[in-house]
Amino acid sequence: MTVKWIDWVKQIQSIAQAGLTYSKDVYDIERFQQLRDLSISMMSHYTKTDWEVVENLFASETGYQTPKVDIRAVVFQNEKLLFVKEKSDRKWALPGGWADIGYTPTEVAAKEVLEETGYKVDHFRLLAIFDKEKHQPSPSATHVYKVFIGCEIVGGEKKLSIETEDIDFFSEHEIPDLSIARNTEEQIKEMFAYMKDPQKEKIID
Repeated sequence: MTVKWIDWVKQIQSIAQAGLTYSKDVYDIERFQQLRDLSISMMSHYTKTDWEVVENLFASETGYQTPKVDIRAVVFQNEKLLFVKEKSDRKWALPGGWADIGYTPTEVAAKEVLEETGYKVDHFRLLAIFDKEKHQPSPSATHVYKVFIGCEIVGGEKKLSIETEDIDFFSEHEIPDLSIARNTEEQIKEMFAYMKDPQKEKIID
């Protein structure tokens, strides 16, 4: 599913970022900066994105570059799965978002569910860790690990947020129009498989 050139661009960017972080020699720093600019030019050209936009995306990385972490909360109630409808693309996703500094993965899951739906959750368990590159139909400029954490509602009430325009539970046979960048149909079906068999082996790419 992966478009190879985008993998190569991200690897070049990662090498350049590490070189700029650890190099002391001014000539090496200049070469790594040129390598970084080359990766920006390639990404800009092939994605038809303004050079400055790509530069800002890559410039947001500091230090040694590692994959970003996206946390998704898997919340079942009466054999239906909790989804939020995102305002950004008007499609449905499991509650979640980027992992925040200073929070554990389960704390991120709880925070995202509360902020996006109004529900309080607990009783966490790891269900799956996906490498986004292996499951997305279209390439991404960033390398992302997606962590799916099962949890249960223990309080709160349904409440919309500034990011969501709807909240609902769906059965396996009524999966809504998904925000594919956040979760794929394949991943959602795997979550329903965990609902049916809580002892199912965890998925780790």
